[in-house]
Amino acid sequence: MGRADVLRTIRDAEADAKATLEKAEKDASNLVAKARADASETVSKGRQNSDAEAASILDKSRADAEKQATSVSSDGDSALANVHDSGEKNRDKAIDLVLSNFRQS
Repeated sequence: MGRADVLRTIRDAEADAKATLEKAEKDASNLVAKARADASETVSKGRQNSDAEAASILDKSRADAEKQATSVSSDGDSALANVHDSGEKNRDKAIDLVLSNFRQS
């Protein structure tokens, strides 16, 4: 093997090594880009899931609050009706008492 053959073999090996290095750098860059895209997608899906869960919790809380408000309102209406009925029952006695006290004065 002559000197020219040795130099050509060395140049070919260097070219192959350079091509292999460039391919490895390109592959590494593609892997990093894919990992970033996957991470971004994961974060996006996580946000969507948490937003949906938060909306569900809010809807449930609103429904519970409305149910409690209806119950409290119903209790208040019942108490108001009782006060009104009691007032109706005692109205004649109250009128008689006021008139009696007024006449005695």
